[in-house]
Amino acid sequence: MRILAVSGSLRANSSNKELLRAAVTLCPTGIDMLVYEGLGALPHFNPDHDGENVEPAVTAWRSSLRNCDGVVFSVPEYAHGVPGSLKNALDWVVGGTEFVGKPVTLFNASPRGTYAQASLLETLTVMSAKVVPEASITLNPSSKPFSADEIVANPGLSAQLRSALESFAAAIRASKDAR
Repeated sequence: MRILAVSGSLRANSSNKELLRAAVTLCPTGIDMLVYEGLGALPHFNPDHDGENVEPAVTAWRSSLRNCDGVVFSVPEYAHGVPGSLKNALDWVVGGTEFVGKPVTLFNASPRGTYAQASLLETLTVMSAKVVPEASITLNPSSKPFSADEIVANPGLSAQLRSALESFAAAIRASKDAR
């Protein structure tokens, strides 16, 4: 099973990337989880630049999505919405089939990011993604910023993350069985 983990932040050590790095460490056996690092390389979405001569970064993004069984998003909130870099990435695939029926879940590194989560949920629903709410989590760390190692070492946070990953894996398996 392959899971693509996408942070909505371009910061190298953002809380959202650290959360996804911890998820990679805590992933159940048999799951290959990869943190997508190409968000910042995507050009601004322009339908006139799509097609035969599309940028390699766009082709790689689409390929990453097609070649995974599920996607985990961990997204910060900017001005009560999804960061522009992530919205741009989604715009590149909104007309495609990459998300149709694809299991996705939302991780949140801060309990204050509810507007971004709601916005992302709406976009993914419009794109026909199969959102798995029982695997979506919001961490409430006692300190910020926090690292992947600190999340893994914290019994409460690591248990919460491990449980979400197990629920997500079960939903992916069920989705595959239904096809």
